[in-house]
Amino acid sequence: MIVAGQLVVAEHVDTGHVRIEGETIVEVGRNLGTPDMTFGDECIIFAGMGDIHIHARDDASGEENHKEDLLTAGHAAVHGGVVHVADMPNNPRAPVDDRSYAEKQQVLAKRNVPIDVTLYAGIGPGTHPLSKPVPYKAYMGPSIGKLFFSTLAELDETLSRYRGCDVSFHCEDPELLERNRQAARHEDRRPPECELSATKFALAMIEKYDLRGKLCHYSVGEGLPLIREAKRQGLPVTCEVTPHHLYYDLSQVTDDNRPLMQMNPPLRTLNDRLAMIDALRDGTLDYLATDHAPHTLAEKAKGVSGQPHLDTYGPFVTWLLLEQHFTPQQVARFCCENPGHFVNPYSKPRKFGKIEAGYTASLTVLNLKRPTLVRREELKTKCGWSPFERVTFPGSVEALFVHGQRLA
Repeated sequence: MIVAGQLVVAEHVDTGHVRIEGETIVEVGRNLGTPDMTFGDECIIFAGMGDIHIHARDDASGEENHKEDLLTAGHAAVHGGVVHVADMPNNPRAPVDDRSYAEKQQVLAKRNVPIDVTLYAGIGPGTHPLSKPVPYKAYMGPSIGKLFFSTLAELDETLSRYRGCDVSFHCEDPELLERNRQAARHEDRRPPECELSATKFALAMIEKYDLRGKLCHYSVGEGLPLIREAKRQGLPVTCEVTPHHLYYDLSQVTDDNRPLMQMNPPLRTLNDRLAMIDALRDGTLDYLATDHAPHTLAEKAKGVSGQPHLDTYGPFVTWLLLEQHFTPQQVARFCCENPGHFVNPYSKPRKFGKIEAGYTASLTVLNLKRPTLVRREELKTKCGWSPFERVTFPGSVEALFVHGQRLA
């Protein structure tokens, strides 16, 4: 099969062909034959986009069968133009050792998910590394589930056993969270200093234990110089940012929408939001990762934190391209290449992130001339709502190829 159109390849956009055999890209260039599918100039063809931070809430316990499972998350991802995801471990039965991780792999195998899924293992009090390489997640403070630490000293002691591993950090200082837990508003219970303190600690742990570190869902502008300096010194640290921390800030929170606008870390100021956009543009932030947390509306009304974003990933990217003036090459870096680099050690023999020979034939095609109005009735996520309902994004997902097959 030959796909033709505007390709984001080798740090530029160029009209060309992608020749696919089976699941693999075998050649990229011009005049490779008669195209089977041609996308016009209104479209841009990216390597398949990846979301390396989702919460499907699906495990072997069966305790949360009302929640998003890996299959419904996969359908939401296809709708949003995403070809691979990485699922977090804070489940009722958390994957923290070989046995519990294998149980979650068995659940995944039964779901027949249409896209690729990488599973994180959890780091919690008393845990040890698995017998095989996997990405890990460390929760410094309370989140959904019980997989978190009460003190930074306890986390330090545990991380000493994970030397050289791939560890992602939820950066909120648990001791400062406890100090502020009586504050009236959610954003005051989790103030910026909690993230700043935890950032300093995470960077110290990455250096101390030779970790390949990632800071999740970053939100505080004051912390960005710390990340830039760590990178300048060669520390192996990368950093995520979410759609909600790029699009919304505290000025948009009202009494009516406050439950839907609650997440951890919380929304910050306008200046913080603009700083996140600038840091994504200049490469300080490495991934557009949604923290897709598909809680039901009933749960949100009770104060549960998190928002669903998989359905709207691709349309949101068109907002970055057309209204925030990111280049296609910048988008390819933080939506395709960097997420691919993150999952590729765990996705073999599949290889994601670039439109090049030898890579998996998973492609995301965005249409920059056909707007998307986000409607609840069109969402595929099991929770059935979006914080972007009634928002019109300037473009849309035109097509999605997964393993050489067109799914959308």
